[in-house]
Amino acid sequence: MARDQATEVTEFRDVRVFDGVNPALSPPTTVTVSGGLITGVGGQAEAGATRSATAAGDDPSGRAAEHTGTADRRTGGDPGTSVVDGGGRVLMPGLIDAHWHAMMAAVPLPVLATADPGYLQLVAGREAERTLLRGFTTVRDAGGPVFALKRAIDEGIVTGPRIYPSGAFISQTAGHGDFRSLLDVPREPGAPLTMVERTGTAAIADGVDAVLRATREQLMRGASQIKVMAGGGVASPYDPIDVTQYTFAELAAAVEAAGHWGTYVMVHAYTPASVQQAIRAGVRCVEHGHLLDDETAALMAERGVWWSMQPFLDDADAVPIASPDGRAKQLLVTDGTEAAYRLARKHGVRLAWGTDTLFDERLATRQGAQLAKLGRWFSPAAVLRMATSENAALLAMSGPRDPYPAPLGVVRAGAYADLLLVDGDPLADLDVLADPGNLRVIMKDGVAVRNTLP
Repeated sequence: MARDQATEVTEFRDVRVFDGVNPALSPPTTVTVSGGLITGVGGQAEAGATRSATAAGDDPSGRAAEHTGTADRRTGGDPGTSVVDGGGRVLMPGLIDAHWHAMMAAVPLPVLATADPGYLQLVAGREAERTLLRGFTTVRDAGGPVFALKRAIDEGIVTGPRIYPSGAFISQTAGHGDFRSLLDVPREPGAPLTMVERTGTAAIADGVDAVLRATREQLMRGASQIKVMAGGGVASPYDPIDVTQYTFAELAAAVEAAGHWGTYVMVHAYTPASVQQAIRAGVRCVEHGHLLDDETAALMAERGVWWSMQPFLDDADAVPIASPDGRAKQLLVTDGTEAAYRLARKHGVRLAWGTDTLFDERLATRQGAQLAKLGRWFSPAAVLRMATSENAALLAMSGPRDPYPAPLGVVRAGAYADLLLVDGDPLADLDVLADPGNLRVIMKDGVAVRNTLP
């Protein structure tokens, strides 16, 4: 049923709130939503916590998400008010995945390398809706051609999470983003770009000038942050995982260009050498880092660098890697996961969480289960903070390039109304979030995209 989010008020009554920060649930209370924002918690609205229909992201196409079920929508005293009886359930912020690949999560690598780009966009659109229906209302896309998908979601053409796009990941020749065949090298002067470059998946850039150009092109297209490959990887065919990629000058050029736009660079890197060079160059966020040592973790804490890590283990959730060399690299990474989390806790590094799911439709469905896996190292409250308010703080480093400037990842007046009404208590049992069926209401921008209350 179509709804006008700009005029309708929704009241969640009799809900216990996890606000994204505090480690305990609130007493039963009321949370009020209007114009895509939370306008009151506990019955007390905050002055100025409303906005116009346009600022609220009102759907210019006239389309809005539909309920997948029916809810208790008793009209309150004011016309246009819907009441959701929470029945004592937990209301919490929508989840944030800080390392997602919307174009690559559910598509096998051979298909990704050969299929028509239009087909890949359609598959990504379907997966975007599934992502949202798993309770992930925001993702930071860590590389890929998602600008069109983000626009379609923001305009209400398709359903999906908020996307913080990086655009094409920037890679040196023979780096983690260079998926060319050996028959494609050496590249002749004036030779056409390869498919992954033409589609905006990767930008192969060598030298300061080329790195500056690639960085600026992503910013021109709407990147909220820049992704640079600063070290070897698992899925890439030619680069050993121990290699350091890019020179200091090249990394510093990307950082400077991003900084001129008020945003930051995130780097793919696993090893102490690659991470330390990136930090010296001014990088603000390290992705992965599973092979780091004590010295490097201490440096990250000292410099305030974010560590965006994934709970990679050699289990059923491991990304399928066909080649023996790739599989050996993957085992090296998974063997380092325990030590990496231990170092992060020891030094108090600012931690973010993401899945980095790739190339497998089944694994994409495990997004919530991957979050619950963090209970192996952290308390449920710490895990939930990481996937809500702390991930939101990382995203906010985009500064003026932030496409969604109101607060995310919290339940408080003035924040975006991205909310989950949950059966069960995730502060007591993280596995509650592993099953999307426990998410009785999923709201994004003040519109319920799922409501299965009886």
